[in-house]
Amino acid sequence: MFIDKNHFDTSIERIMKKLDVLDTKVSKKEKVKYTVDGESLLDNQDVCMMLNVSKRTLQRYRNSGELPFKQIKRKTYYLDSDVQHFIKEQFRKANRDKFIIDTT
Repeated sequence: MFIDKNHFDTSIERIMKKLDVLDTKVSKKEKVKYTVDGESLLDNQDVCMMLNVSKRTLQRYRNSGELPFKQIKRKTYYLDSDVQHFIKEQFRKANRDKFIIDTT
């Protein structure tokens, strides 16, 4: 079966237009960030990537109370400031532990 060049070109153009529309929709969706009082809300995936931890480790941080969170319609969110505070606390703990180890 052979397809003439014009028919092929037309088909490719239609496919490319549809891909452009999909790309635009995906790009718009990626830009949506939720905020509370002007502060960004992060979801589990965002925080896992920021901390380089698994979802289970993130759940341990929530369960232990180390990392505050909010639940909205069964989805977990974290305030950006809470995550930044958590990171600073982890650095402090690591430095304190390092200092204790170095002195013995």
